[in-house]
Amino acid sequence: MLEILQQLTTETWHILTDAAPYVLFGFLAAGLIKGVLPVEVVARHLGGRSSAAVLKASLLGIPLPLCSCGVLPAAISLRRQGAGRGASAAFLVTTPETGVDSIAITWALLDPLMTVVRPLAAFVTGALSGILINLLPEEQTALSGEQNGGVCPEACCSGKPVPQGPPAGRMADGIGYAFGELLKDVGSWMLLGVLIAAVLATLIPDDFFALLFEHQNASLFLMLLVGIPLYMCASASTPIAAALVLKGLSPGAALVFLLAGPATNVATLTVVARFWGRRATAVYLAVIACCSLVFGWLVNEFYAWAGLDIHRWVTQAPGEAASWWNSAAAVLLLLLIMRAFWTARRVDDCCGS
Repeated sequence: MLEILQQLTTETWHILTDAAPYVLFGFLAAGLIKGVLPVEVVARHLGGRSSAAVLKASLLGIPLPLCSCGVLPAAISLRRQGAGRGASAAFLVTTPETGVDSIAITWALLDPLMTVVRPLAAFVTGALSGILINLLPEEQTALSGEQNGGVCPEACCSGKPVPQGPPAGRMADGIGYAFGELLKDVGSWMLLGVLIAAVLATLIPDDFFALLFEHQNASLFLMLLVGIPLYMCASASTPIAAALVLKGLSPGAALVFLLAGPATNVATLTVVARFWGRRATAVYLAVIACCSLVFGWLVNEFYAWAGLDIHRWVTQAPGEAASWWNSAAAVLLLLLIMRAFWTARRVDDCCGS
């Protein structure tokens, strides 16, 4: 038992130190993007039912620092500000599936190909969802007169509007948001993902999935079934996917989990049905499921055709110690997460009094 705990601690630290520098970079980039491109600016470009608005919504959703929870009120706000139903749905699909923070972690824990394919697949999935939803007739929904307060808890990572002002001030506000509110909401999930990944790396035998499934396509469907009902933000799902890959899961099945997990969960589907309609929800879920499986299959085929081995990038050499830079980044990340929670608690206590 003591040996297992020691191995679990070691695996947790290895994963955290591998990811920490990229996580810090990702949150810094998220803050800069928040300062340059707040959601209020995006809304002005997404009106109407045109395919161009859908494509812009899918493209703009890729880098934005919003998680699965925070994107719900943001997408509804876009609709209220005049964004089309298809464009807002495309934004709702693309944004939680990827982001500058999760892209950075994908590079750290998976490989360059997955780093490119993940946002590409998110863009295609969001665009196809929006275009098909635009083709549906309008449905009676709860959008009219509904307040954002009933959609998502106040603690969600929806973020506060970035005040208008000089560029330096907006950048500072964006960075403050990224390492404050966003880090508080995403950081706990990311640490949970690191811990789960360490547990999987410790307890699951090597080549577990390769032995479990004679054909890789079965693992694609398994990860789809696992990912759809779970609440799992993009940053948290990445270390879990990397740990599963080390245990024999195909890169395509890992991609299915990375796409379906952040974009679909019971809470999200309930809100989509309420504000976009039941038929739109069916299209939303079907497109995400189909695109995840198709891209997962294509990724497996490409890896096999090109003779690529994702394990060469993911696997850390035995006995390799983390550099001082990685260790310092991991400690800094933990301190920043603690600071974000402490600040949020003080604000809550102040408001409560």
